[in-house]
Amino acid sequence: MLADSLRAMGHDVVLTREPGGSPGAEDIRRLVLEGDPDRWSAETELLLFTAARRDHLERTIRPALAAGKLVICDRFADSTRMYQGLRGPGLRARVDALHDLMIGVEPDLTVLIDMDPATGLSRALGRNGGEERFETFGADLQQRMRAGFLDLAAQHPDRIVIVNGAQAIDAVAAEVRAVVEPRLK
Repeated sequence: MLADSLRAMGHDVVLTREPGGSPGAEDIRRLVLEGDPDRWSAETELLLFTAARRDHLERTIRPALAAGKLVICDRFADSTRMYQGLRGPGLRARVDALHDLMIGVEPDLTVLIDMDPATGLSRALGRNGGEERFETFGADLQQRMRAGFLDLAAQHPDRIVIVNGAQAIDAVAAEVRAVVEPRLK
């Protein structure tokens, strides 16, 4: 909805996602989002997500930005900081170190759509899309990730803006537009 709104305002927008967003990263997406929850260790996932992000950055994001386009990406490094970084002792530091080494950039703006973890988990499982591997880790991880995301937003208020995701979809979309549009000027 944000991409459509920005396009209607005359912006050239690339809408992409992670993991994925480039052919190689889409291949990695299938590896990490499908299958048994114990398929990969958190460390192996970290390497796979970083490889996907690097390919995505090189093949999609940087070329689009160089061409003057706006890039909207569904998830980026903050998701790895939470999903892999919170799964074991010391992993968050490894996530940050690998990000600094291989990615080295942060988004200009991150919109954190926040909601009760039980509601979010229910919505995600209700999609029945075959990519629910992380949702099967359970409610405890969802609670810890929400707390982690909110803490990250408090640490980076210049970059991360929180939007209430418990609203109707049109209200969420309007709030996201209200956050994004002033930053384009």
